[in-house]
Amino acid sequence: MSETNSCTVDVATLYIVPTPIGNLADITQRALDVLANVDLIAAEDTRHTSRLLTHFSISTRTFALHDHNEQQKADYLIEKLQGGTSIALVSDAGTPLISDPGYHLVNRCRQAGVKVVPLPGPCAVVTALSGAGLPSDRFSFEGFLPPKSKGRRDRFQELANDERTMIFYESPHRIMDSLADMLAVLGPERQVVLARELTKTYETIHGAPLGKLIDWLGEDSNRTRGEMVLLVAGHRAEKEYLPADALRTLGLLVKELPLKKAAALTAEIHGVKKNALYKWGLENLD
Repeated sequence: MSETNSCTVDVATLYIVPTPIGNLADITQRALDVLANVDLIAAEDTRHTSRLLTHFSISTRTFALHDHNEQQKADYLIEKLQGGTSIALVSDAGTPLISDPGYHLVNRCRQAGVKVVPLPGPCAVVTALSGAGLPSDRFSFEGFLPPKSKGRRDRFQELANDERTMIFYESPHRIMDSLADMLAVLGPERQVVLARELTKTYETIHGAPLGKLIDWLGEDSNRTRGEMVLLVAGHRAEKEYLPADALRTLGLLVKELPLKKAAALTAEIHGVKKNALYKWGLENLD
C-alpha cells in the first residue's frame, strides 16, 4: 500500500468530499486541501458551506447543487470538468450521496468518463453503527422513513424479517410517530438504538427494547431534539428445538453416512425437520 502525506488536486476531476456532521475538528486534512485547491465547490447549500469555508479560511468559489437542480445542472458541471475544471462536491454535512444530493452527477460523470475521486470521512450511518452495540457484520441503510404512517408501516412490514441491523434517519418532529408505527409492526421487545446529535455537545446514544425506548423518550422532550439515527436490531428467528436423542442418532449415523443422508434418516426416526438437523450437523460435527 502506497502512502502520501500531501494532497495534489488533479484537473478535470470530481472530488467527493465529506464534511463534519457536527464537530468541525472531524474534517480531514486531505478534505481541507482539496476544498482549498479545486477550482469550484458544488454545495448543497452555499450559505451553509460558506460558513465552513470561512472557518478554515478557504475562499474557493461555490456553486449550488441540490435536489431541485441537480439533474438540470449536471450537464453544465460535466462540461466544466471535461474542460479541465476541478470540482469538489459537498453536502451540508457528512458524505455526499448518503441521503444527500450527488448521485445523478456522479452517475453522469461515470458515464461520461470523467474521473471521480471519493474521499473517506464523516458519515452519520457508520458513526452511529460503530457505537450502537448492535451486530455490525451485516447491516442495511434504509435512509429516511416515509412521511406518512401507512408508508412507514408498510416499510416496517417489508423489513420485519430482515436479519440485518437496519439503520434509518428520522427528524425530531416525526420520531415519536415513527416509533409508534414501528411498535405496531415489530413489537415492544425489538432492540432499538437512538443516536442523536452525533459528535455534538449533546450527543446521545441510547438503546433499549422498543417499548421502553418510547417511554424513555417521553420522559424528557429534549431527548427528541436534534438530528437522529435509528438503529434497529435484525429479526432473530428462534432456533428449532432438537431433542438430545435425535442429536445422538445423528452423531452415530454421520460416522457411516454423508451428513445429508444421516440427517434425513434421523429426521424420519425422530420426527424432526431434516434441514434443522443438517444445519446443526454443519455447525457442530466435524
